Amino acid sequence: MQYLPFHKKQYRSREVRIGDVTLGGDNLVRIQSMTNTVTMDTQATVEQSIRMIRAGCELVRITAPGIKEAENLQNIKKELRKRGYNNPLIADIHFNPKAAGVAAQIVEKVRINPGNYVDRNKFSDKTISTAENHAAVERIKERIKPLIETCKLHGTAMRIGVNHGSLSGRMINRFGNTPEGMVESAMEFIEICREFNYHNLVLSMKSSNIRVMVQAYRLLVTRMMESGYDYPLHLGVTEAGSGREGRIKSAAGIGPLLMDGIGDTIRVSLTEAPEKELPVARKLTELCKPEFPRESISKIDPFHFTRRKSYAIAGLGANNPVAVISNETEDYDPENKPDFQYTDQHVKSEANGELLRIVHPENLKEVQKEKSFIMKIDNIESFAELLPELLHYPKGAILLDNLPITQQREAFDKLIQGGLSHPVIIKNSYFGIEEDELIIKAAADFACLLVDGLGDGIWLESDLGPKNDVIIAYTILQATRARVTQTEYISCPSCGRTQFNIEEKLAEVKEKTRHLKNLKIGVMGCIVNGPGEMADADYGYVGSGRGKVTLYKGQTVVRKNIPEDQALKALIEVIKEHGDWQEA
Repeated sequence: MQYLPFHKKQYRSREVRIGDVTLGGDNLVRIQSMTNTVTMDTQATVEQSIRMIRAGCELVRITAPGIKEAENLQNIKKELRKRGYNNPLIADIHFNPKAAGVAAQIVEKVRINPGNYVDRNKFSDKTISTAENHAAVERIKERIKPLIETCKLHGTAMRIGVNHGSLSGRMINRFGNTPEGMVESAMEFIEICREFNYHNLVLSMKSSNIRVMVQAYRLLVTRMMESGYDYPLHLGVTEAGSGREGRIKSAAGIGPLLMDGIGDTIRVSLTEAPEKELPVARKLTELCKPEFPRESISKIDPFHFTRRKSYAIAGLGANNPVAVISNETEDYDPENKPDFQYTDQHVKSEANGELLRIVHPENLKEVQKEKSFIMKIDNIESFAELLPELLHYPKGAILLDNLPITQQREAFDKLIQGGLSHPVIIKNSYFGIEEDELIIKAAADFACLLVDGLGDGIWLESDLGPKNDVIIAYTILQATRARVTQTEYISCPSCGRTQFNIEEKLAEVKEKTRHLKNLKIGVMGCIVNGPGEMADADYGYVGSGRGKVTLYKGQTVVRKNIPEDQALKALIEVIKEHGDWQEA
């Protein structure tokens, strides 16, 4: 199976009407966000919705966990319309299909999770026969048919939102908790909707794991193109966190897909006020335009992560972690030092002081073949001509110096096709742009390669200076899981189901645990999404009711309903009990 958007052919979605907004086709990528007020508080939800709209939100999503919240969407909609705001509303449904049916009569779009309609865990630990699988699908049809009929009657759109970590037991049994399982779940629901002649669909494949997310969207696009389907796609990284880290993680997941020509609407999920998400989303759509290669890319597997094999040179390549290279300075953060510093046409290893000379292609013959060096490539044509010659220089590394993303991919593809194992440094420079644009663009650019296991070192330079460039580089590596050097926080943006100030609690958890650099810690607002969307977290801090927190080790509950003022201390105790605590 070859991923088609890696060719010149772009996935072109159909148009779907959501109220006055048209999604897909040749329309601009739409941006949206979600309120985090209590849905029954009409005034607070309306006021926050207006702040979001004024910040650029085109589609407003509101949680409807139960029937009474779904019914109150009518009051919210009425007040917004009265005040002159006609933006389409989306009801976010969890666990309650009846609430979806009520909301579909009021708002312009409903978002459902396939898990709302499946047999819960019925097949998680047994082999499934063809007959059992068929019977399970028939039960899903019976359960979802009323919602589909309501949507058809009222012209309501539907998003089938598949989340990594909340797949049904039947899908996990057959495919594991994988991108393949996510796509199969989505395709199953597409087929059901098509059987009922309902096509007002949008799809999403969300995960807090960037690699899983990108692979799932690519695979879904390929499966739909093979089937002749063309439904628009909603992009988003779940539980991205806050601050610079949250922005980088969101850009690292959404940006590469936008540059692949995938995505019709996006939501940046930050553990901050929702109106702060909109400028980030808008910049992503402006900075990450589709880029297609001049020729087909055939040797890069877009569906499975495998780090490209390379040999080692001075700590670059092979099994060494992806290195960070920077311009020379003495002003580094003590906890964020680069692996190599550049000065006077040489890159110096911080580990052993080894110097690697940077040479241009025209000077290759001056290099002694037994000496380590770095070949600077700033032109893809000269690189292609150089490939046969590089076979004779087995101690050379390659520096891709500010090539366009498509040419960087092309260079890696040519190396793989030619059987060349030279380690590769990716260098991107960002001068003359503001910091907020820099971190978004840099995260998207580097992630385009890192999510596919491409690159043995990254070199970022900007007007912020080497100290900040290195910190940003390490954060990008962390977001793409190319190199773990920081504690990773998986935290939700909160919504009307959240029972505490999650932004405040996340800051408190970070303060006490940020020195635990190999751990992933989930800080989640509620048990609806929390356990599933922090699927690969080592520990979880999850709201379980007003003033109550439940703690997890992996996916296992270890302490339930702890008073909120005691929960952080209890989390530290749990981490110590399992041998993962270190003193700062």
